Amino acid sequence: MALTKKRTSQLGIDKADVRKARTLARQVGKPIVDLATQHTTVSVERATLRLAGLGGADPDGTPWVNRLADAVRADVELEHGVSLPVWDALLRGEGDDLLTLAQKAAAGSVTFRIPAGKDATRARAASRKAVAAGIKQIDRQRTARERMIAKVGDAPSKPWIYLIVATGDIMEDIPQAQAAAREGADVIAVIRSTGQSLLDFVPEGATREGFAGTYATQENFRLMRAALDETSRELGRYVRLTNYASGLCMPEIAALAGLERLDMMLNDSMYGILFRDINPIRTFVDQRFSRQVHARAGIIINTGEDNYLTTADAVEAAHTVTTSQLLNEYFAKEAGLEDWQLGLGHAFEIDPEVPDSFRLELAHAMLARELFPDAPLKWMPPTRHMTGDIFKGYLLDGFFNLVGAMTGQGILLVGMMTEAVVTPWISDRDLALQNVRYVMNAAGNLHEDFHPSPDGFIASRAREVLGEAITLLQDIKDDRDAAGDPPLLAAIADGTFGLMKRPADKGRGLDGVAKKAADYYNPATEILETP
Repeated sequence: MALTKKRTSQLGIDKADVRKARTLARQVGKPIVDLATQHTTVSVERATLRLAGLGGADPDGTPWVNRLADAVRADVELEHGVSLPVWDALLRGEGDDLLTLAQKAAAGSVTFRIPAGKDATRARAASRKAVAAGIKQIDRQRTARERMIAKVGDAPSKPWIYLIVATGDIMEDIPQAQAAAREGADVIAVIRSTGQSLLDFVPEGATREGFAGTYATQENFRLMRAALDETSRELGRYVRLTNYASGLCMPEIAALAGLERLDMMLNDSMYGILFRDINPIRTFVDQRFSRQVHARAGIIINTGEDNYLTTADAVEAAHTVTTSQLLNEYFAKEAGLEDWQLGLGHAFEIDPEVPDSFRLELAHAMLARELFPDAPLKWMPPTRHMTGDIFKGYLLDGFFNLVGAMTGQGILLVGMMTEAVVTPWISDRDLALQNVRYVMNAAGNLHEDFHPSPDGFIASRAREVLGEAITLLQDIKDDRDAAGDPPLLAAIADGTFGLMKRPADKGRGLDGVAKKAADYYNPATEILETP
């Protein structure tokens, strides 16, 4: 009989401490989940309309989902949701379909109401049927992914090599992405045009203009997925596609990603709160809905803890990364995501001039790997301390790749020596991939042999960081904001994460949040939360 190998701590971490950390994360996170379930946002409601099949935009480029949701909101506010008023209007003959209704609403020729009695029952049934069709399409896309991986094969090894391609022009992105896959990239990330996270609408169609990135649109998703499917069949391995479900349209982009079979999505409310000044309540509500969609679609999320270390000191703030990872794990699992979908983020961002910086990086990476043994952790390269010395940068990226090999990371983002100087050339990407291939070929399974001394520097540092994370979670839990806000909101307002202070009553998008009425109804939430 085969014996199951028990996991033992290489870092001497007490299991009781891990249990305590998770218990505290749940206690800190639960009030945020309660807050999220009590509110809705304009983007959640627009995502529901998209799942029901409404797409396209008016001649000015304003999406029809925005037009329709705004018209409903003007007549009956947002706290009831848009589903009952919209399908009540359809059943009353105000439009033959959602598109016609949206066009008439934009022209001001429809008046919306909150139906009651039998009218409400009929509207509920009709809206659920329409939204269920969209969720069934997400289910079909998940099955299509599984079948394609079974047919063409998966990436031959881990970590998956993750490479960014984004010129601003989707038609230029496609050949670059295909070339990157041929050179060894397992995951292609098309980062968004600068500022898209602050747009309270999703652009429409294929786009050929963008700054430091390419707009996230449904058509761009479709085009890139089709191109990578072609390359997957050519290479005999499935090439994954990543984009960003963050910012003011997090739920909508999550829905579009599920409909077009993206495989990973950057999805972390804290990034939007801290670095884009999006209202905390808005983005926690949006995050929960978007993660429910990701769970259904079989999409792996990537979280943004690495960003804290671009503003805070990577040694002093290491415990805030661990704290956020524990919270993100709780939020993700509460929304239905499984361990294999948790691409929790962390980064190689310690100043290389700090003594023992490599050992400190190893300690932090090993701690993350041990705390989340079944999660495909996303390991981020150095950016803050990259300089114009490309030779030093190339060496630093090599050290980063080596830590990835030594600690068994799941997703390794390719670092580039010119990243802090210019937008990298294709040739820079090729050199960066050569760096990764060399390290992984030479030391890819080093994590099987590397065992730090239980009483040595690395293990001691890991235990210290976990202890600081537990203390921070305890402090957050014990805090009681005078306004009655959940303690985590007070901690965010105090600048606990990334040194950014973001109060709950400020920030972009707050006007798009509404507390749910007693008769609020959303068929998407109802379906996604049904076991």
